[in-house]
Amino acid sequence: MPEAALPLSSVRDLKALDGANGQPFASLLVVRKLAPKTASNGNPFFSADLGDRTGSFGCTIFSDNPAFELLKAAGEGSVVRVEGKVDYYQGRLSPKLGKVTVLSESDLGAPGLLDNLVELAPENADALWTEFNGFIDAIAHPELKATVRAVFDEVGDLFRWTPAAVSMHHAYRHGLLEHTVHMARACKALLPLYPEVDADLAMAGILLHDTGKTIEYEGTLATKRSRRGILQGHVVLGYQLVRKAGKKVKLDEELLERLEHIVLSHQGEPEWGAAVYAATPEAVFVSMIDNLDAKMGMVQRALRQAADGEEFSERLPGLSSQLLTTPPKKL
Repeated sequence: MPEAALPLSSVRDLKALDGANGQPFASLLVVRKLAPKTASNGNPFFSADLGDRTGSFGCTIFSDNPAFELLKAAGEGSVVRVEGKVDYYQGRLSPKLGKVTVLSESDLGAPGLLDNLVELAPENADALWTEFNGFIDAIAHPELKATVRAVFDEVGDLFRWTPAAVSMHHAYRHGLLEHTVHMARACKALLPLYPEVDADLAMAGILLHDTGKTIEYEGTLATKRSRRGILQGHVVLGYQLVRKAGKKVKLDEELLERLEHIVLSHQGEPEWGAAVYAATPEAVFVSMIDNLDAKMGMVQRALRQAADGEEFSERLPGLSSQLLTTPPKKL
């Protein structure tokens, strides 16, 4: 009799098998990252990230594995059926891959298949977009509002579904929209504490700060940086969008300079991608809110993806730590 097919497991299912080394599994996954590397003995291998809507894991695929050439040909963004065995590396799930099959375009049309593979923002995207436009409408200064509108007339459709990052925070469909709305909510709540910050300029800066990511990132099932994203980066690309829009609506030069500065400095530190350090009240304010929501976005995602009974998440590079995923006990 032929061997029975293994039931499909999600990434969350696999992570719940903590300590079950060697247990066989099968999963449908997206190849999110496929980085070619060379071992100390000169042999090539791939450092791969595979995932579905419930999470992702990294694994190493050496050149003597039949999956090596298959994945090399399929590339990032392909969908694969993977059979392998559960394994761990430095405390993180890192399965040993066995049989790998690339799904054809016709296979991808199976009902519900893509829904199980594509991670979405937990909040409703249409509701987020409505709220986002409400924040634009609330900007009182006519030319600042017109500048923001002009940018989103150009990038609005892309902005609605683009992730906020490849992997660090809000790295899923509609993630950029969610991240920006969360920042706008925080901005509105915090502005009364800081009267030195111009409300219209800060809100405009928040709504525009990451618009360059609509150009920096590309891909449907796996996100990667585009040619312009690699050569210029989202900070410069966002600056270009804002400058073009500000000139178009004849925004005052001094206000435009301040708005451009928010975009250029919002990453906080040059080693994080900022073109300059924040040097206006509004730029400092926006940069701090961006950092807060980026880190809390990592926290929220780790909590959503935590397996039942899991006390700590895997190490989160953006936090330089694992995250305690169990809620506090209150007596």
